[in-house]
Amino acid sequence: MTSKIKPPLHLHLISLFPQLLAPYLGESIVARAIKTGKIAVSLHDLREYGGDRYRVDDKPYGGGPGMVLRAEPVIKAALSAVKLSKTKKDKPRIIILSPGGKEFNNKLADKWAREGRPLVLIAGRYEGIDARAKKVLKAEEISTGPYTLTGGELPALTILDAVTRRLPGVLGDDSSIEEKRVSSHDVYTRPEVITVAKRNYRVPKILLSGHHAKIDNWKLDKKAQK
Repeated sequence: MTSKIKPPLHLHLISLFPQLLAPYLGESIVARAIKTGKIAVSLHDLREYGGDRYRVDDKPYGGGPGMVLRAEPVIKAALSAVKLSKTKKDKPRIIILSPGGKEFNNKLADKWAREGRPLVLIAGRYEGIDARAKKVLKAEEISTGPYTLTGGELPALTILDAVTRRLPGVLGDDSSIEEKRVSSHDVYTRPEVITVAKRNYRVPKILLSGHHAKIDNWKLDKKAQK
């Protein structure tokens, strides 16, 4: 099946702290994907859209602790990213990273990779983003798990990584994508036996048997136990 994706897939990361994101883009698979033109990544500093005083947050209406990211800078930053990527065929998908959003998973990553639409990932901070930003931008709220982080930068990188590795040619071999093969969380390599505190730890015999059907069944059993 021939992919309809037209590289590069453009990802925009909007954050109060873009310096947290930059190092990840310079290493490993993501760096190689950028270098080979599989993806393009743009970092947007939210403070640049906060006006003369770079004011991007304020106290929440109704009281409560912490600060809330103002709607206007978020909207301006997102629309700026959209303008850089929008074409007649490829309308960017705008995503707000939020603990209360729809949970991200492999199916979504696969879908977004196949679509090839530009992704605008907005990293929240503090108590969140003024809800009017989501309404104006018609953005989707996405969470990477049932937990709360200091900000949306790590979830943004998680999505970037998960989508990138599903693009044709990024991993070099499609079988490297775990969902496309029989895999187990328990993996082993040489040597066959290691000794720690006078106790031997061996590779399971089934993995040394060369019997691929039995090995696959073992992996499936191990996966089901997790």
